[in-house]
Amino acid sequence: MSIRPALPRYAVEISGLNKVYAGSNKRAPKHALKDFSLAIPRGSFFGLLGPNGGGKTTLFRILSTLLEPAEGRALIFGSDVAKSPIEARRRIGVVFQNQSLDRRLSVEENLDCQGRLYGLGGADLKER
Repeated sequence: MSIRPALPRYAVEISGLNKVYAGSNKRAPKHALKDFSLAIPRGSFFGLLGPNGGGKTTLFRILSTLLEPAEGRALIFGSDVAKSPIEARRRIGVVFQNQSLDRRLSVEENLDCQGRLYGLGGADLKER
């Protein structure tokens, strides 16, 4: 008889998240996220609203493992997005607002690209 580990209390748990974009020669560095913390309980619905430039896209990119935070920690069902990105990606589903297929690639190439984003390769990727 195997014992399953307890599910974490939070679906998303963020603490002290920081992300700064470097400035150009005419612009100062931009703090997209500054000491951002949030906990979303498992099984809840949640919406994130804010003005343009408020850090929503940066937060989404960090949570979906497309971008690493400068500081802080973000967990998806207990998986750290920076330390265990493949495990974190296995726990989420992402539906993009706009079409996410590359029209310059074939269907097979698009599927290959998506599979690799989720850590698949070789025979496992071909099988799926």
